[in-house]
Amino acid sequence: MTDVKQQQPYGSWPSPVSAEDAARGDALLEWVGFLGEDVCWTEVLPEEDGRSGLMCRSADGVREVLPAGWDVRTRVIEYGGRPWLALSGRAGDGLVFTHGPDQRVYRWRPGTAPVPLSPAGSMPGELRYADFALRGDEVWCLRETVTDDTARSARRHLVAIPLDGSAADDPSRVRELAASHHFMTGPRVEPGGDRVAWLGWDHPDMPWDSTRLMVAGIQPDGTLGEAVARMGGEREAVTQADWATDGSGTLYAVSDPDGWWNVHAIDRDGGIRHLRPGPEEFGEALWRIGLRWCLPLLDGTLAVIHGVGERRLGVLAADGTLTDFTGPATEWHFAATDGRRIAAVSSSPGRRRTVVLADPADGSVETVRAPSGATAGTSFEACATTAYRRTYRGDDGEPVHAHVHPPYHPAVTGPEDELPPWLVFVHGGPTSRTHLVLNQEISYFTSRGIGVLDVQYGGSTGYGRAYRERLRHSWGLTDVRDCATAVRGLIAEGLADPRRVAIRGGSAGGWTAVASIAAEPDLYRAAGIYYPVLDPASWREETHDFESRYLDTLIGPWPEAGDRYEKQSPLLDAARIRAPFVLLQGLDDTVCPPAQAERLLQRTGTVPHRYLTFEGEGHGFRRSATVAESLRAELHLYGQALGFAPAL
Repeated sequence: MTDVKQQQPYGSWPSPVSAEDAARGDALLEWVGFLGEDVCWTEVLPEEDGRSGLMCRSADGVREVLPAGWDVRTRVIEYGGRPWLALSGRAGDGLVFTHGPDQRVYRWRPGTAPVPLSPAGSMPGELRYADFALRGDEVWCLRETVTDDTARSARRHLVAIPLDGSAADDPSRVRELAASHHFMTGPRVEPGGDRVAWLGWDHPDMPWDSTRLMVAGIQPDGTLGEAVARMGGEREAVTQADWATDGSGTLYAVSDPDGWWNVHAIDRDGGIRHLRPGPEEFGEALWRIGLRWCLPLLDGTLAVIHGVGERRLGVLAADGTLTDFTGPATEWHFAATDGRRIAAVSSSPGRRRTVVLADPADGSVETVRAPSGATAGTSFEACATTAYRRTYRGDDGEPVHAHVHPPYHPAVTGPEDELPPWLVFVHGGPTSRTHLVLNQEISYFTSRGIGVLDVQYGGSTGYGRAYRERLRHSWGLTDVRDCATAVRGLIAEGLADPRRVAIRGGSAGGWTAVASIAAEPDLYRAAGIYYPVLDPASWREETHDFESRYLDTLIGPWPEAGDRYEKQSPLLDAARIRAPFVLLQGLDDTVCPPAQAERLLQRTGTVPHRYLTFEGEGHGFRRSATVAESLRAELHLYGQALGFAPAL
């Protein structure tokens, strides 16, 4: 045997990670919870048209909890939310959930078929439900009522639905509890108490701009008293709230009055105590209703997910002492607790998404659901590159954070006199971030000899409010400049050939990718563009309710800032685009409708391109065949534009 690697041109390495592997290799594991002693989670099933099954580990391995065919998924605010809740600590009591196709709430008991609890709307999906809580013989939750199939207008209420099924055919049996704001999270009912809390915000704010934590008393007849704001307000965003489990009446809130999402304790009289001040995040942008990063435990401590640019799991004591779990995991998501243990999805630079069970009593972390394909082969792990964090500096001295994923193959290397091609990843959101973890799409490229530069441009979360607000009124400028800064930093380090750089992004990342190839025609030689937003003036009228005023902060209020909508649109300079591109669009996308993509084609004239559309796909592709075809189309383009013959 020999450790000498074979030399082959970068981009042409014979990767064991096929497009099909990348499409199905990393299961989308979400919405973890407990059903009795068992850990359950939702799992997107690409081979079943993206159905979301509720899964559980049993003695016989991973199994589906519900009878075949049920889709545990809600479309609330289009991005969804927590879609299921166990009805007690006993598995035999079953659960409630939202079914994807009709968006109705169902109750399931073991050994029976699910039965509807909520009424049908006048059109499919008119009434949507999420973020459930149990109180007595009712399930309390958020209800969203949309008036058209594009969800451009909607109303939201906190409602109570009888568990006996009487509202399934009688809508009057659903009780409306509150409608404090245009947008709300689901209710948090005080354990053993007589209060309920929720978060609310109104246009034009997004939930990471300004929200309010509302608390109302519960009257003897189950109605709510006057709701009072306990925290939040102008330029302060409470992103989560949960009650203590010890009956003290303490309400924990994750909020950012000091510019970082930290944990605060609010006592019964309204006094606020900052539990652990400091420049790190204990929360994220609330893109989905019901996300949690701070979990009260039965012993009075808090399980918290925290960090800067990453997320670790720790236990926070009342005196502010923080003790982290040891281990390689650098990202934790969809956390839930039974009061003693914490279940979540975790990942790291060397491991893909995994459902785990953590026990603070002994510090152990047990694997519940291993990464997809782990028993059948380890091509992802074997080809995992050694990624690292890097901070570049722009001309103005502002930091630009990035994740650098060099090309890597265990048996192949590139020629000594050649620099590899690089692909800039631009995340969506734009108020979001990506994670420095083992990722199937990144491995698809790096294992072929293509480097990936994953830029966390100004506006990204994970680095405090000031970094997040660098994008305020400058979308299409700051993001484009930061991506170029990172690329030029990579070139200055001697790692990249300036003639072999491409860029790709989806949704808001598609906006930045198009704006970048227009603004920097000599820097980028190709682009992969997924379901982009491109024409901000028309997008305001075409997109769904949740994001319909997002541009007020990204560009400026309409119509006062109307001139900036034209100046900052990627379409303004589309005629300057020389780089070939592939454009990929779901025809059922209500967030970034196909009309946005088609406007780009009208402006770019004879620039070489491919336009691929997919029936039945919305915003973010769910079907493995769609993802695989898209990746192959990208790789073919990059090979032509960056000068290599890809091994497809």
